[in-house]
Amino acid sequence: MLTVDALKEFGADTEDGLARCMNNQAFYLRLVGKVLEDRNFAALEQALSEGNLDAAFGAAHSLKGVLGNLSLTPIYEPVKEMTELLRAKKQMDYQPYMQVIGEKVAELRRLADKA
Repeated sequence: MLTVDALKEFGADTEDGLARCMNNQAFYLRLVGKVLEDRNFAALEQALSEGNLDAAFGAAHSLKGVLGNLSLTPIYEPVKEMTELLRAKKQMDYQPYMQVIGEKVAELRRLADKA
């Protein structure tokens, strides 16, 4: 089960995230849990594998907004960097970013699965 303390240890700016959710802790934690269901992670990976930078930008931009609003900094930062590179349609290997993002999402998932 996710807790604010666990998210703080994860590196999330929980004070900012909670403030954006009117300091409603249950609401904030529910939204953080929903991040794990966001299909834009898979859409981003697929678009990159197909070389479709426009679709990759769309998925990354959506994730950036969600992650930023919830202040999930460890995932937000690499997604933010990717978004700007994709906005510029930079041809490059995005796999290092995807690896960091995948590791941080897996870490968040483990936090959510703890009883």
